[in-house]
Amino acid sequence: MAGGWSRDGAVQDQIDDTVKDAVEAARARLPKGESAEYCDDCGEPIPQKRRMAVPGVRRCVACQSGQDSQIRHSAINRRGSKDSQLR
Repeated sequence: MAGGWSRDGAVQDQIDDTVKDAVEAARARLPKGESAEYCDDCGEPIPQKRRMAVPGVRRCVACQSGQDSQIRHSAINRRGSKDSQLR
């Protein structure tokens, strides 16, 4: 049940769009191509099991963890709450 001027199901549509966008962003960040034997950042060898598990991997676990912590997530607020409109 939606309130105000929104139609029924609008909230679920917003949730679905947010999930869809997150999945597309995650897929876009997946490595592609042939895996590197040595990390592009630090030069350490990348274990064979990691190269088999993540095709196209270019970094060791430590360097990839550091890279992942720097990724900023979308700050889009689809809910349109009063608080977000006042900012």
